[in-house]
Amino acid sequence: MQKKLFLGYKLRRLREQKGLTQAALAKLLEVSPSYLNQIENNQRPLTLAVLLRISALYEVDLTSFVEDAEARLVSDLREALADPFFAGPPPGTAELKNAVSASPELARRVLVLHQAYQKLQERLQSLADTLNSREGGPSPAGTQFPYEEVRDYFHYCNNYVGPLDEAAELLAARADLRIGDMQADLVRHLKERHDVRVRLVPDEEAGTAMRSFDAPSGTLRISALLDGPARTFQLAHQIALLDQRDTIDRLVAEAKFTSEDARSICRVGLANYFAGALVMPYRAFAAEARALRHDVERLQNRFGVSFEQVCHRLSTLQRPGARGVPFYFVRVDPAGNITKRHSATRFQFARFGGACPLWNVHEAFAQPGKILVQRARMPDGVDYICIARTVTKPGGAYLRPTRHFAIGLGCEAAYAPELVYATGLDLDDPTAAVPIGVSCRVCERTDCQQRAFPPFGSKLTVDQDLRSFVPYLFSRAPAAGVTSD
Repeated sequence: MQKKLFLGYKLRRLREQKGLTQAALAKLLEVSPSYLNQIENNQRPLTLAVLLRISALYEVDLTSFVEDAEARLVSDLREALADPFFAGPPPGTAELKNAVSASPELARRVLVLHQAYQKLQERLQSLADTLNSREGGPSPAGTQFPYEEVRDYFHYCNNYVGPLDEAAELLAARADLRIGDMQADLVRHLKERHDVRVRLVPDEEAGTAMRSFDAPSGTLRISALLDGPARTFQLAHQIALLDQRDTIDRLVAEAKFTSEDARSICRVGLANYFAGALVMPYRAFAAEARALRHDVERLQNRFGVSFEQVCHRLSTLQRPGARGVPFYFVRVDPAGNITKRHSATRFQFARFGGACPLWNVHEAFAQPGKILVQRARMPDGVDYICIARTVTKPGGAYLRPTRHFAIGLGCEAAYAPELVYATGLDLDDPTAAVPIGVSCRVCERTDCQQRAFPPFGSKLTVDQDLRSFVPYLFSRAPAAGVTSD
């Protein structure tokens, strides 16, 4: 049976953006005002005829309009409401879907409140740790909060920023930038367009700075410790700050961040986005990615970039009308902390606490430099092809430690024919998929032997006469509004 589309809030938002009354839009869509009112309040589903009229009137991309964007909010809300701060079992999936569908903005504000609560808890914990250890004053706990706010910004725009992506592609064509060997061309552009000269500086002069720009003298200093792809990226980043300042400022203003820290972080993130889009122009990169079946190493060589840069760029190919395979991208440090996360898929990352230990991104550290492939299944039943590989970032000196990260990249198994990494995988055997989850705190799997702790909202069963291979035995009370047959 075809799924009914209850997208009233999207239609209402579109109408309000166009400055139309319900009566005016109803006339344009050739429906009655009362019928439109029912659609906007999710009392009636959107029909194909109405969708086609919307597309014809406003040139709306139907794929993005119909896309189940609620899934991200539902997942984030489920994790937040699993916090033990909220007494009782968490709401069921159906109840969460109804709430998000009826008022997505309210759901987002609940998430903001929960993040503020988490920030306060981190500060209190930091203060307690400081008092216990008697080492100076309290540390600035909660400094990750602005970063989380920016990560959510990219998360909810599907990790695609159209104005910057299109501007980067246009600049690459107009400035005749050579794909795969762009460094000299970027230096030339900086000199001709902005009268900025580039200097490679030794580490003793650069200090800890990879890139530093002195506007009065028009000098951009790039650390000689950076390899070719990193130098090219830093040049492109500086071009973003100079060429796209107005666009970046407008996008930041429209995002309505809650702090100046978040606004500053977002400016850096948007400049990074432009840099990646400049050295890997959308149409050329998307076409090559499909032709090479998304072989990351071959794309590295073709575009003169790093493994991490290719993976990040693959997660951004969501231009309306020219969408690529939707990927997630994640970077994890050896302690399991997620330091970067972007997703154009339904794959959900843990917002708080550690990620699932069965996910192959953790195993990558045990086999440095080797690409690991995993067919994984999330609790919602969706299978993913997940690849993981370590990357290293040398410190440049004996007393400067090398930094190690694991890069994770994946897409839904439905796209396996377009992925070189699916070669040889058994995609038909349902038992071949590794069952993973978002994190132990919200995972509903009862038979996981790797579980670190039971999920919130569960009731432990402790039997002194029984020792199971499963570390926790528990029974979950049924969620509100859920009954068993």
